[in-house]
Amino acid sequence: MRRLTEAGTTFLSWYDNPNIEPEQEYQLRRDTFFAHARQCGLSYLEGDYEPKAFHEAIALHAGVFPLSENDAERKEALRLRRARCAACYRLRFTRLAQAAHARNIPSIATTLSVSPWQFTDLMASEMERAAALYGLTSAFADYRADYLETTKRSRECGMYRQNYCGCSFSRREAELERAARKAHRQAAKASKQSDSR
Repeated sequence: MRRLTEAGTTFLSWYDNPNIEPEQEYQLRRDTFFAHARQCGLSYLEGDYEPKAFHEAIALHAGVFPLSENDAERKEALRLRRARCAACYRLRFTRLAQAAHARNIPSIATTLSVSPWQFTDLMASEMERAAALYGLTSAFADYRADYLETTKRSRECGMYRQNYCGCSFSRREAELERAARKAHRQAAKASKQSDSR
């Protein structure tokens, strides 16, 4: 949003995240964003919170796919995640395009691309598809280079920062991967202590 503002782009923020679970998490993220938007004098609207629409959209791709150390398993988990995330992007960007079209806004964009954990290539193609459905243009930009700066700024502002993408599947994957990293660190530490004896 800072980049768009600095470029002199007039925009309306659309908070629409039916993928975020549980509802308390959705509300916490929404309230954090709205407080920031008000502080910055930004215009914003909220879409309907409909987790059922998310689950219907990703039904064929639902599941928990933690990344493992095994290359073949990791590759397959990433393939499955990509399919699930593509379905999520499709739902959310279609809803964004509908909202923009209804308000005579000619172009759509997203802030999701600031995350290095998102599938930027899928995001770009799904946004292009959604924009074309409604005769809009996609102003998609890859903001991953800004990740460290945005993280620093959000911490300085005391903003809530989540530790998973949003859906219950990504939450479980994040938990499993954190536990695996912790176990790996503990095993390495135990091995080092054993070697020093």
